[in-house]
Amino acid sequence: MDLEMESVPQLELEAVIGFNGHVFSGLRVHPDNEHLIYPLGCTIILKRIKDGKQEFLHGHTNNVSCISVSKSGLYIASGQVNFMGFKATVIIWDYAKRTIYTELVLHKAKVEALAFSPSDKYLVSLGGQDDGSIVVWNIETKQAICGSPASAQSAGPSLTLQYSNTNDNIFVSAGSGTLRVWELDLPNRKIRPTECKTGKLKRTVKCLEISEDDQFIYGGTTSGDIMKVNLNTGLLNDCGPVKRKYSMGVSVIKILKSGDLLVGSGSGTVTLCSGTNFKTLKKVHLEKGVTSIAIIGDEQQFFVGTEAAQIYCFSHENFKAELISTSPNSAVKDVAILFGTSELFATCSDEDIRVWYIGRPKELVRITIPNMICNSLDFMFDGHSIISAWNDGKIRVFGPESGKLMLIINNAHRMGVTAIAGTRDCKRIVSGGGEGQVCVWDLKPHGYRLLEAMKRHKATVTCLKIKSDDTECVSASSDGTCIIWDIQRFVIRQMMIANTLFRTVCYHPEEFQIITSGTDRKVAYWDVLESRCALRELEASQSGAINGMHISQDGKHFVTGGDDKLVKVWDYMAGTVTHVGLAHGGSITSVKICSNNRTLVSTSADGAILCWKFPHPSSP
Repeated sequence: MDLEMESVPQLELEAVIGFNGHVFSGLRVHPDNEHLIYPLGCTIILKRIKDGKQEFLHGHTNNVSCISVSKSGLYIASGQVNFMGFKATVIIWDYAKRTIYTELVLHKAKVEALAFSPSDKYLVSLGGQDDGSIVVWNIETKQAICGSPASAQSAGPSLTLQYSNTNDNIFVSAGSGTLRVWELDLPNRKIRPTECKTGKLKRTVKCLEISEDDQFIYGGTTSGDIMKVNLNTGLLNDCGPVKRKYSMGVSVIKILKSGDLLVGSGSGTVTLCSGTNFKTLKKVHLEKGVTSIAIIGDEQQFFVGTEAAQIYCFSHENFKAELISTSPNSAVKDVAILFGTSELFATCSDEDIRVWYIGRPKELVRITIPNMICNSLDFMFDGHSIISAWNDGKIRVFGPESGKLMLIINNAHRMGVTAIAGTRDCKRIVSGGGEGQVCVWDLKPHGYRLLEAMKRHKATVTCLKIKSDDTECVSASSDGTCIIWDIQRFVIRQMMIANTLFRTVCYHPEEFQIITSGTDRKVAYWDVLESRCALRELEASQSGAINGMHISQDGKHFVTGGDDKLVKVWDYMAGTVTHVGLAHGGSITSVKICSNNRTLVSTSADGAILCWKFPHPSSP
């Protein structure tokens, strides 16, 4: 975060739609059995199971890579990734106060795994491949006790950790060709490893679980089998299933009180199998790979997180999956908020358009076009249809309630439709394409007509905005030009040229100025009548392009977001940042303020959708 941004007030986060299904064992149930805990970007989300109410833990400066909850529930630990050459922080959180208890900094580039000792005395952390060390921390003194390389030089990197259930001095690490039992020698401040003997069996262990009586270690492997190793002797006891292995590897294991195992695989199966002979008892197939299984205390229910960014709730009795949370699992390209409300908005990403209700937040409608990418979308002003731009060169119009296809315009643009906007009278659509054309379409009760295709841009049209009286529109392009078009006579009114790839453009509500932004990291103000040079330029970002920008309905404030992952709210006249939002873990792709200045929605390349409280509400 930029140094000058640290003194700026922070935006208040109201709701988050998103779940990072790529963090292994990232979904946890708190021991109070009332909250789900999971990471998204730089933020850790505490979600009440009963009513879905969310709380947020902010403190990481980059994506959270692992998470652990202490047995007592007093602490949560989370580790992050960082850039090569920089230290990656481990944060221990005080669960009751929802604050940072301490920050532990030793590992380089990435923290791979974390585990608490059974009495909350110690925390053990495993560094990523570029670090390769294990460190034991004293939670009370907040200091490192000792450290050691995680695996022998002849073995590959360690990938996971698990603490003993009864002994504060014993923990296990595993990875590529390595499975070690560690003993903490506190008086000498040393940890001593014992290599488990697996004979000729060479496996990469992805996940670990230790039986409640500390007798056996269960290791799920990338080969699709489970190794059962005696914890006390370090000898291989069993390995299975022998015939039908788990497709795409075992990614998560949980041991039930009965001794049976819950197994999640990379192919998306959740299996209940016998802990003695690994025989399958029950099995369910889910969409994409399973990465987390979290069991509620009484074992009547458990939650499953997948790579498709979905969370399921299972009843142990009937072993049926109920989908309780969905979110995009790829970059969200665009967001549109229905005019006159702050309750409904739509997003588009690879293959699908989703309509969301902010209040809960939950998905209302999903429209899927397989193997296509939706680049942009907008609600028509009357709210009766969603217009969308697709990479197959088609414009598709859908009903927002039913998701039904109402109209399709074939071959609208030769190199895909990249930008779209609808007029206020809901009779015309303006679209921009990858080849640089701007087309105006007349909508009929049962069809459409091309009014004009205007060609001046030499590269992709990245953004379109229409003036409120429907007489002109402005198009931004990555050829470094912004053009104001007369969409009644189909001629150019003005052209702005700058040394940048324009990403976004906005009309000021009074429509005497436009503001533009792009890869030069500047926000430029232009006069719509005199466009030879910008009236004013603001340095909007210290690093990376500005990808999204939107102006409030009263014209007093605008918001920007880009590759620096910061949502910034600006005072239009003063040209200063009034608030900043730090929670995204990926590049921000688009931002929108609702028409009544209550809510601000931002989307990012990691599939997250964040709803913020807009800090400058409209005066009544």
